[in-house]
Amino acid sequence: MTIELDVRDLVGRPGSSRAVHVAEPVAGLRTGLAVVPEDRAVDLDLLLESVVEGILASGPLEGVMTLQCARCLKPFEGSFRLDLREMFVPGTSTEVDEYPLVEGFVDVEPMIRDAVVLSMPLAPLCRQDCLGLCDRCGGDRNVGECRCPPEPDPRWSALHTLGVEWPTGPDDGIP
Repeated sequence: MTIELDVRDLVGRPGSSRAVHVAEPVAGLRTGLAVVPEDRAVDLDLLLESVVEGILASGPLEGVMTLQCARCLKPFEGSFRLDLREMFVPGTSTEVDEYPLVEGFVDVEPMIRDAVVLSMPLAPLCRQDCLGLCDRCGGDRNVGECRCPPEPDPRWSALHTLGVEWPTGPDDGIP
């Protein structure tokens, strides 16, 4: 997929500029727990400026991503806003941190992809105090689905073999 912009009116005219609005869906914006839905457009308001080196593209990129909580696995939505500032240069190779300017056209899709995917959280949380899932029964601890008894404190395991009931956790104290 490409989102090409015609910049022939700017190439070779340092100091000239033009504002462009792009609202397009971009496929494949995803990581393990985050995805920008392919049916939702990302909005990009660019200022394209002609400079001696090529075309400088700058402006905000906004959209919505669907995330999955890393603790409780529930889906939730979050918006994003990124400020972009990238160079498009003629004859650019893939080994530099610039995007290619080819025959008066720039493809902003790789720039959008790079910015969005790099900004996606690796371990998103639905809320900071999310308790997650019980590692024994799989119940959602946020809604009280876990009914597991407390795990016995391994420090008292020798007493359990003798049939003595003793504290199950470090906060129970000694009877």
